[in-house]
Parts: sequence; structure tokens; C-alpha cells
Amino acid sequence: MLKLNALSKSYENHCAVKSLDLEIPSGEIWGFLGVNGAGKSTTMKIIAGLLRPSHGQVKVNGIDVHIDPIKAKRVIGYVPDRPYLYERLSAAEYLYFVGRLYDIPADEIKERSERWLTEFELNDKRGHLIESFSHGMKQRLVMASVFLHEPKLLIVDEPMVGLDPRGARRLKALLKRERDERGLTVLLSTHTLGDAEEICDHILLIHDGEILAQGSADELRAEEGERLEEVFIRLTEGDEGSNDDSNDDQTR
Repeated sequence: MLKLNALSKSYENHCAVKSLDLEIPSGEIWGFLGVNGAGKSTTMKIIAGLLRPSHGQVKVNGIDVHIDPIKAKRVIGYVPDRPYLYERLSAAEYLYFVGRLYDIPADEIKERSERWLTEFELNDKRGHLIESFSHGMKQRLVMASVFLHEPKLLIVDEPMVGLDPRGARRLKALLKRERDERGLTVLLSTHTLGDAEEICDHILLIHDGEILAQGSADELRAEEGERLEEVFIRLTEGDEGSNDDSNDDQTR
């Protein structure tokens, strides 16, 4: 489903992503686990077609993301870590707008919108302006909009940010269900070990733009002979001091 070949991204004197090679099969949930500044968000934005790599290639479902971006984006869903929305639209208007971008017929948009607004407990807010929504509600609306066109690859940057425990549990269950029933492939980033262990089939420990270790949570623990938390801290030791939230948008 997703293939990265020698993927790199540099900003002036800083190399945010260093020659990543990766192949993710269909129907699995893979997690990027790393501290702020590790290269997670930069990699995901390149995969989503929002950034151009300095070097290398990204293929989604056999489509080169940067040679045929429109075709590639029809099978990709992307959720950033902060929801960016047209706040003077209502929830229903926003979903209609997104649906038309993907050439979904109007009657189908209505049907799908009702399904996903219900799924994310927003159906009673469908006529409300987005500017009145809380951060968590905006995050849920973004998730609802992403599922409208039934993507084959879902890229989610810090999916649990802004969600209350109930919302986070609901999202985890949904991702697993879509994986099992529809063969959805999910790539998500997180710095929360519990989330990675709970929903990811495969975990990638990323540090300073490089993959240091990968495997299931059990495989990583067995390979290193430690708890996953200890593996993560040892492999990324020193990273927290060299990267802070102020430059995270550029270097993750």
C-alpha cells in the first residue's frame, strides 16, 4: 500500500528525514513513535503530498505521490495534529464542501455525512457554525470529513490530541474496525506509548529522522529485553533536549 524509497528532507543545514526505506502492506495500523522533533510529521506531510522530499520517492497504492498527486490523494486521507477548518461554515456545509472536492454526488454526500457525523457524535451539531465548536469537536469533524471519500490509506498526526477519553476510545475502536472490515491501512504518529501498544500492528521508533527499531510491541520488547518504555527512552535519549515545541512544525 505504501512504499518509501530513500526518502529524505532537508531544511537549510538541518536534515529532518534521513533516507527512509519503508514498505507498509494493506490492512495494517503502523505507528511512528518518537519525541517532538524526531521527523514524524515531516515524513507524514511528504507522504500526504503536502511537502516535496529533497530526495527519494513515495508510492501509495502504486501511485507516485509527487508525479500524479491528484490521483494519489484520492486514495489518501490526512488528519493534521491541529484542525484547520472553514469556521464560518456549518458542519454539514463543510462536509458537503469536502465531498464535492472528491466528486462525490450530492445525495451520497448527504448519506455519508449523516453516517460519519453520527459516528463522531456530531449529528445534533450539523447545522451549527464550526467556530462555536470546541477543539475536540473540531478534531472529530476533521476525522468525519476524512472518511467521506473512503480512503485506502489514512495518515493521522497525533490522533488523540484534543479528544477526551471517550472520544479517544471511540476513535481507536473505529480505526481497528475499518482495518478489519475494509482493509484500511493506517499510519499514525504518537509520542504516547500506551496508544501505540494498544492499536498498532507495527511500531516504528524514529529518532532524528531515522528509524532506529521496528516491529510489534511484543517483538520490540523481546528483541531488546526491556519494557517498551525503557527501549524508547534508551534509543531516543538526549533527543528531548535538542528539540522543542517551538520548531516542531518544521522538523518533525
